[in-house]
Amino acid sequence: MNVFRHDIVIVGGGGAGLRAAIEAAENHPNASIALVSKVYPMRSHTVSAEGGAAAVAREDDNLELHGFDTVKGSDFLGDQDCIVYFVEQAPKELALLENWGCPFSRNEDGSVATRAFGGMTTKRTWYAADKIGFHMLHALFQHSMRFPNIVRYDEYFVSKLLVDGGRCNGVAALDIRTGEYCTILGRAVILTTGGGGKIFPFTTNGTIKTADGMALAYRAGVPLKDMEFVQYHPTGLPGTGILITEATRGEGGYLKNNKGERFLVDYDYGVGKKAELGPRDMISRAIVQEIEAGRGFEGAYGAYVHLDLTHLGAEVINTKLPFVRELAKTYVGVDPITTPIPIRPVVHYMMGGVDTNIHGATTLPGLYAAGETACVSINGANRLGSNSLTECLVFGAAAARHAMSFSKDSAAPNEKALVAQCEEEAGRVANLRGRKKGGEKISAIRRELNNVMEACCGVYREQTSMQTGVIATAQLRGRVADLRLEDSSKVFNTELITAMELQNMVEVAETIAVSAAHRKESRGAHTCKDYKGRDDSNYLYHTMTHHDPAGPRLGKKDVVLGKWIPEERKY
Repeated sequence: MNVFRHDIVIVGGGGAGLRAAIEAAENHPNASIALVSKVYPMRSHTVSAEGGAAAVAREDDNLELHGFDTVKGSDFLGDQDCIVYFVEQAPKELALLENWGCPFSRNEDGSVATRAFGGMTTKRTWYAADKIGFHMLHALFQHSMRFPNIVRYDEYFVSKLLVDGGRCNGVAALDIRTGEYCTILGRAVILTTGGGGKIFPFTTNGTIKTADGMALAYRAGVPLKDMEFVQYHPTGLPGTGILITEATRGEGGYLKNNKGERFLVDYDYGVGKKAELGPRDMISRAIVQEIEAGRGFEGAYGAYVHLDLTHLGAEVINTKLPFVRELAKTYVGVDPITTPIPIRPVVHYMMGGVDTNIHGATTLPGLYAAGETACVSINGANRLGSNSLTECLVFGAAAARHAMSFSKDSAAPNEKALVAQCEEEAGRVANLRGRKKGGEKISAIRRELNNVMEACCGVYREQTSMQTGVIATAQLRGRVADLRLEDSSKVFNTELITAMELQNMVEVAETIAVSAAHRKESRGAHTCKDYKGRDDSNYLYHTMTHHDPAGPRLGKKDVVLGKWIPEERKY
């Protein structure tokens, strides 16, 4: 078995992972940084982000306003110390990104252009037309190639964290191209693998978003935090789930029902004043209410409403929203210059994730996490659009700084013990490959998982369905251990990778269901019909799920409050 030795190991090659690698390499030129990704970095899901990244840039804006918008957007479940740090670092990080080549759109005077986004008091979302993720990832990836001490492991699937003496000291990774396992050692590990939207059937997330990092940390004994909070984006294309960016509403788009009405102006729980620029959780609920009241349109993939951009004109759409036009024409056959786009709410982002502190450190020494796979938490019960890309930069850099500091003060890992763990993992996976004696099909369990999660953890939730989800996900966890695999080959065995991804998704799905059933209130993205109000007296805390062979074990963690006192969340 090959053994590779580095100072730190970063798992995940998207925005957070690349930013972490650059931070470590730039400040420690003699250190060796491993960047391990199951896909080529430019295929990471960061590339699909469309709308923009948030940071204070205008004279009518300030850090306190950005901080309060984020706290309020989180429905007061975000940790305020982390939020203050985030908004302070955000302008510096986006300025760095511009220096590295990200072509942000400009105003006529040459300053960075900003657009409005939901829940934001003013225009603070920096954008590059409607392809910010593509340009951001290109800038990061190209800049990372300047550093010879970043060693990439493209198309390696990490299936286990290697822990010895109470410290995380590396990973067991399958080389997808050869089918051989290797041990990748480091004195610290950073998880930056993104979220797990594919746990749900209708999502903006790509196929690779299977909650891998969350599952790795969870199985290693690190709690997952706030897993009940799953964000639905209001505007996804029916059938495919492809995202139509919030930038459409930031540029002045309208949501309309089958009567041609801008229905959001009539909702009395806070969206009315903001209309299309309300936060995502509130607008998603309003769309569902319109559809349930019979004011939606019926289509081949269920009910939907319209996103109308026709009044913006061809110049605005072609200049600021060209990708939206391309997506609408390609996938639903409509040209938004002349025809409204059909849309419905779609799973987009996971506010919960691996529990970390402000530095990205977990409860397991040597293990860090950043980006969507982590829960620091700045997003609380609901993330404001355009905060997430900046979060990848801010906390990717923070995690790298502290991981490097930790690695300098750490003793050399016990290589023999860690290689033995990797060999054991390689044996487990070898037994899974071509395992024809199993009784369960990957496709059947994945389909059942998707259906269960949509039924129990949708835009609106009920105690009965959530309890059903708890039972069903526990059963799926038992069944996924009995998978039948047909492909016994080693080279690019995608069936094997899919099976391991499914195991990750099932485990994480169970934490979502258990956490959701536990929270008997409505807060942010967790809207429970049985408990319609927010209950700060009993539920102003982070839900913690700990791994246990019998199923997730629940705990609590205090929310870090500060100068912003919880109040009714109205817009």
